[in-house]
Amino acid sequence: MDLAELTAPGIAAGDLLAARGESIAVVDGATGGLVSAGLLARAGASAYYKGGGVIYSLKGRRIVLGHEPGSLRGLTSATEAYALAQAELIRARYDADWGIAETGAAGPGKHPLGVASGTSAIAIVGPQAQRASITVQTGSDDRLGNMEAFAHAALTLLCDVLGAAQPPA
Repeated sequence: MDLAELTAPGIAAGDLLAARGESIAVVDGATGGLVSAGLLARAGASAYYKGGGVIYSLKGRRIVLGHEPGSLRGLTSATEAYALAQAELIRARYDADWGIAETGAAGPGKHPLGVASGTSAIAIVGPQAQRASITVQTGSDDRLGNMEAFAHAALTLLCDVLGAAQPPA
């Protein structure tokens, strides 16, 4: 996958966000920032992209999401429930209309918590309690290939959710 293919759904999502006057904040995990890159590939991204971060540690999670200690206790990385919680937190942190989060294991090998390489959970939270989540399993140990697949899946899901969502009145 080349950069144009990777960013195409991000640019389309950016078009929808800009046309609707809505904003988004992003939590990248195993994608290493590629979800943000996809949204920032569109000229004029500052009209809708509020910010975000790449979370790779507990300290980083607390800094990026600004959550209360213990508020994510009981949630496991690389699950849809965890991704939904992160999407909600990043949305609130940046006062954005939409929040998107990706959490997974790009590989190679197992994630420290035992998550299989090639597994990613992606979630989107928006206005009027709109929520969507998916789990992607590539079955691959190819780190870069997984990062691309996860980011493309996240941006495609975002595009689909935005396309189906009712714009604000």
